[in-house]
Amino acid sequence: MSRKSCLNCGHFISGEYCSHCGQKSDTERITPKLLIMNDILGSVWHIEARFLNTLKEILIRPGITATNYLSGKRIRYYNFVSLLLIMFGFNVIAFHLYLNMSKTDLDLESSKTLSFFSKYSKATLLFLVPILAFNAWIIFRKIKFNLAEHFVISTISLIGILTFFLVDDLVSMIGVYQPFYNISNSIEHVLETAFVFFPAFTYVNAFRKKYTFWGLVWRLVLFYVLVFSEILTIVLFINKL
Repeated sequence: MSRKSCLNCGHFISGEYCSHCGQKSDTERITPKLLIMNDILGSVWHIEARFLNTLKEILIRPGITATNYLSGKRIRYYNFVSLLLIMFGFNVIAFHLYLNMSKTDLDLESSKTLSFFSKYSKATLLFLVPILAFNAWIIFRKIKFNLAEHFVISTISLIGILTFFLVDDLVSMIGVYQPFYNISNSIEHVLETAFVFFPAFTYVNAFRKKYTFWGLVWRLVLFYVLVFSEILTIVLFINKL
């Protein structure tokens, strides 16, 4: 294989990438075609492909995605923290669009409930990361993951929850129109069940080979009791402010 100097750092390279700085060895002069195909379209496609593939992996096999990442297989995945913040932003936008569309159809009590949810509850979702991580760290001690590693798993779990929330908001927008209300309502019930049990799916998917069936069941029951108790405490505290 031919050896040549890297145009970025000057080190000799013999492969596709420089082992010193990581730049590609076949750097060419920028032309209009290369600018469009590689720098613009290539970058956008690379980001979108990783984004969508990571989201798909999280929804289909969240626990395996988490353990793969923790084992060192990371370049294939979009950054989980960035993905979490993006999904959180999409949720805020979608929920406020839904509020604007449905405002005239809401009674006073529903308006108060949705106003509270709009103001507080989306923000409390971010508290789920440390809550899920700390509880899982205590309950799944046999796995010997540290707290930071459980933060990764809980972040992935919350990304899945936010995805279901986002779809739920979009379905709710469709349900504002009366002919679609019944269909929308049925889909919403399915989505609500999905995001409630998605953390359980995540941990089962991650740890099913480490525990017996009943060992996982009692741990998950305890996990949900702790999580719902802590979330209820937070919501009651915020509601009194």
